[in-house]
Amino acid sequence: MTAEGEIDALNAWLTKAGLRGEPEAALVSGFCERVVAAGLPISRALVLIDTLHPVYEGRLVRWGHDPSQPAVREYGRTSLPEGVSDPLVSGGAQPDVVARWQASPFFQMLQTGESLLRRRITAESAAEFAVLADYRAVGMTDYVAMINRFAPEGTIGEMDCIYSSWVTARVDGFDDAHVSALMRVVPTLALAFKAAALARMTGTLMETYLGRDASRRVLSGRIMRGVADRIDAVIWFSDLRGFTRITDSTPEQIIPLLNDYADVIVSAIHAHSGDVLKLIGDGILAIFTAGNRARACAAALAAATEARSKVTALNARRAHAALPVTDMYVGLHIGEVFYGNIGSTERLDFTVVGPAVNEASRIAAMCRSVDQPTLVSEAFANVNGMRGRLVSVGRYALRGVAQPQELFTLDASLR
Repeated sequence: MTAEGEIDALNAWLTKAGLRGEPEAALVSGFCERVVAAGLPISRALVLIDTLHPVYEGRLVRWGHDPSQPAVREYGRTSLPEGVSDPLVSGGAQPDVVARWQASPFFQMLQTGESLLRRRITAESAAEFAVLADYRAVGMTDYVAMINRFAPEGTIGEMDCIYSSWVTARVDGFDDAHVSALMRVVPTLALAFKAAALARMTGTLMETYLGRDASRRVLSGRIMRGVADRIDAVIWFSDLRGFTRITDSTPEQIIPLLNDYADVIVSAIHAHSGDVLKLIGDGILAIFTAGNRARACAAALAAATEARSKVTALNARRAHAALPVTDMYVGLHIGEVFYGNIGSTERLDFTVVGPAVNEASRIAAMCRSVDQPTLVSEAFANVNGMRGRLVSVGRYALRGVAQPQELFTLDASLR
């Protein structure tokens, strides 16, 4: 693949594929298949990009490798963020992962500022880089690594370049013309790959910080201030028992404690098709919507039951590790709410508002007063099929609510 027309055709395909929004795996496989068909003897390829993700540092795409291994894989932390000394806070940078990265050709290129590294795969070069020993063991003969760097204004977090490596099993390795052709077409692949990564990263960040349903609505274009839908939903408010006492006595435990309990509670909500809209200190605001009220209420009760079970298991693990433990209070209510963009022209929040939201908050606050871990409203209890799972705890005046209302909790025999 040295003809000008072949290079132009490949760059044109990459441009169109990038504009179509092809995912990273499709870009790499399509690229490799085309360059091989054009005569460039690539046997294996690897393309990597760092990203913004709460757990993973980045994503790699492989082509031509062991078919039993996934073509796409997220990779963990290879270093700790600035100012962080605890690997667990960073998402778990493991010593073996860090060591493997620091022994790689890419790491050396970052240290030297090189954009291209080429090695014939021999016993000598295999001793220089462990990855070359792996390639030599499966008959590879030549290795080319590239880094396509972004300008500073195009950098987002650690996403500052595209890494790629190209390997051949051709007896004579790559010709210089092959390497020259790669240097001309890989930048276009990198641009399309970056576009795909940015689109994926946007979705991940929106879902992480807004919630699953809210992120879908925002990405679909519902971003105007004041645009809100009137929906019928179960509203979930939960918080942690004795949180203020724990933070006052062991303030260094605040973040690990919140993370542990949020992990189990949010996963239970998501498992039953709920949408978490807001984390408010130790509190969680979520909604459950469904085709009818009975399904939404049943899902919310199932999530509350699963969350309580997970909290119990978490408490056993934390107590074994001599860490502070707590419990969860949950208030559930059902009603009509406004769901959409609320705020100033400079700072919007995609959330729910309305009297039903306020009532749910007041019901959750009553858990302490009546010493019940879960309380639901009379409106919730009156939904078809709910009464058989609930028992009344009496009528109570709720702050800011005009009329006292009867509250219910889960029947102990059904918990």
